[in-house]
Amino acid sequence: MCCRRDGSASTRQPLTVRWDSGAREGAAFQPADPELDELVVLDFTAFDEWLEEDERVFGHPRAPFKRIDVRRSLRHVLIEVGDLVLAESTRPRLLYETYLPTRCYLPPDDVRLDLLEPSDTRTTCAYKGEATHWSLVRDGRASDIAWSYPRPLSDGIEIGGMVCFLDERVDVTVDGVRRERPRSPWS
Repeated sequence: MCCRRDGSASTRQPLTVRWDSGAREGAAFQPADPELDELVVLDFTAFDEWLEEDERVFGHPRAPFKRIDVRRSLRHVLIEVGDLVLAESTRPRLLYETYLPTRCYLPPDDVRLDLLEPSDTRTTCAYKGEATHWSLVRDGRASDIAWSYPRPLSDGIEIGGMVCFLDERVDVTVDGVRRERPRSPWS
C-alpha cells in the first residue's frame, strides 16, 4: 500500500509512521526506485488493524482490480485422492477469484468428513475471512487438504460452512472430466 510522502528528505531506509497517539518505527520505507521517489510503502503487518472507511480490513488490503464471485451450480463434482473418494456433490458453489483457479465449495453433507481431521492451520483472506483447515487421515497423511469459512466476510457469505479442497493436492472431476491440477502458490 502506498501513500504520498510529506515532502521530507529522500531516504532509502526504514521510516517511522507517527500519529496523534503513537508511532511505529520501521513501519514504512521508501522504495529504492527513483521513479517512486514521492511514494512510501507501508508494512500492512506493522499495524494493529486497517480500516477501509469504517470497515475493518482482514489479511491484507483489497486490490481494486481483484474480486470474487460465487455461483450456484448443478455440476457433478467428484474429489479423490488416488482411489479414495473424499467428496461427491451435485450442489457445488463455484468460486471465481481473479488470478486463481475456480474453486468448488461443497456442502459438508457431500464430504467424507470422517476421513478428515481438523488442522491447527488458520488462514485469512481479505475477501472471504478466516478459514479453518482439515487434513486427510490416511497412511500418507495429506496436510491441509481442505478448508472452510465458518464465519465468512460479506463477499463470501454464500460459501459459509461449505468445504473446499485444494485442487493442487487432490483430483477434481467436474461433469466426468478430470481437471488438470493447477499451478499456483499452493502447488
